[in-house]
Amino acid sequence: MSLSSPIISSVRLTVYVLLTIALIPAQALAIKVNKRWAKAVPLYYHRLCLKALRIRVIKRGRISNVEPTLFVANHASYIDISILASLLKASFVAKNDIERWPFFGLLARLQRSIFIDRKSRNVNSHVDQMRERLEANDSIIVFPEGTSGDGNSVIPFKSALFKTAEIRPHGEALTVQPISIAYARLDGIALGRSLRPYYTWFGKMGLVSHIFKAAGLGRLTVIVEFHPMVTIDDFENRKALSEWCHQEVTEGLAEGLAGRPQRKPKMLPA
Repeated sequence: MSLSSPIISSVRLTVYVLLTIALIPAQALAIKVNKRWAKAVPLYYHRLCLKALRIRVIKRGRISNVEPTLFVANHASYIDISILASLLKASFVAKNDIERWPFFGLLARLQRSIFIDRKSRNVNSHVDQMRERLEANDSIIVFPEGTSGDGNSVIPFKSALFKTAEIRPHGEALTVQPISIAYARLDGIALGRSLRPYYTWFGKMGLVSHIFKAAGLGRLTVIVEFHPMVTIDDFENRKALSEWCHQEVTEGLAEGLAGRPQRKPKMLPA
């Protein structure tokens, strides 16, 4: 017997589509008229979407209030986008082919995403895009694994993506904050390895069928932990920063999945 209800899925996705259709014109106007609105509209839009899809987000830790901040998070599903966008007034860094996707490409553009070619050798052109946005005090969200994983562990971070952390907006070291996203419970029961793929999207899974099944399940609880804020100046180089962020995110993910309380703050590496 399937855990997912086609009827519930149809109802929730209909509400999601109607919300999206209603708010697309508002966000398009906000981008043209008012930068503050352009940052705020997605925040409330994604909160409404999560409510419609019965996804509960539990936040741990303190979110950086520094503008700009580079947020780095593990990546396990397209749901990560709504989860983070419901908490942060920030733009995502996405693969450039997403810009051409029907529907989701439009949403990514309205989110003011930064599209890059991760296979390109011209890293400097990507850094220039980041610098321009950071100098405008726009915070950025990066998934340094470079792809989505199974939600049970964290793929090693690509240190090249931390070149952005070397940018100094307005002459100041850029604030970096790691984030752990843990798909923890379904209807209050621990979400084990066998059930987590109902929500995590990776490998060669079909997108549309996966969305339809996920939307027909019960109430999902996701634990999002914000780790200590650092800068590149706290580390020997960007590789060391990448490794430290990976360790923080990995430990936070393990604790979120296990349901353990938040750790006490640790000292940064000397």
